[in-house]
Amino acid sequence: MRLTRAESKAANKRALIDAAREIVGKEGSQARLEDIAELAGLTTGAVYSLFGGKNGLIVAMVDDYRGPLDLQPVIEIAPDRPLEEAVAAIARQYWRMSADPEAAAMLLFEIRVMDLVLNDAELLAKLNASINASEALLAEHLAGREHDGVPVTRGQAVRLARALKALLSGLGQAVVLGVQGSSEEYFADVARSLVTPRVFGPA
Repeated sequence: MRLTRAESKAANKRALIDAAREIVGKEGSQARLEDIAELAGLTTGAVYSLFGGKNGLIVAMVDDYRGPLDLQPVIEIAPDRPLEEAVAAIARQYWRMSADPEAAAMLLFEIRVMDLVLNDAELLAKLNASINASEALLAEHLAGREHDGVPVTRGQAVRLARALKALLSGLGQAVVLGVQGSSEEYFADVARSLVTPRVFGPA
């Protein structure tokens, strides 16, 4: 069956993103657009047509990626559950992602991406925007939940999400690298320790 123009465009985007992930995973900042296009079975012109250039493709690749050190997508947590339970559930999910046998390869890929991004100011700015958006999405799972009988505000949820992501990232890397064999419950306990007024800040 012949693909429609929209289906063909989507398939080409998918092929380029997958190829970029493979090449960047091996080459980091040395990744060449020509190699990515060749692996995808397309031309560099297709990259410019679909993504506006190499940077646009890399940004799309990062946005598409979901690895052990990324808290998206967060598991669904019933909105009536208290804040501490939501934080613990997210931490347990993060431990499971970090303990996955595939996590080491994914961590290596993320290191290669950082190598690429840190050598390009434009990509760094876009990655920062993506990180902020990720934190905002995580905050949506926390805002409005009760803590000590008071709903957490949006601003407080963003502050907590930022601290939670940083904490779990560090703990997760240690698990991936085999530095420690922390348990699911340890992750949950440490994450719950962030649920304090000093982390929340003002309402």
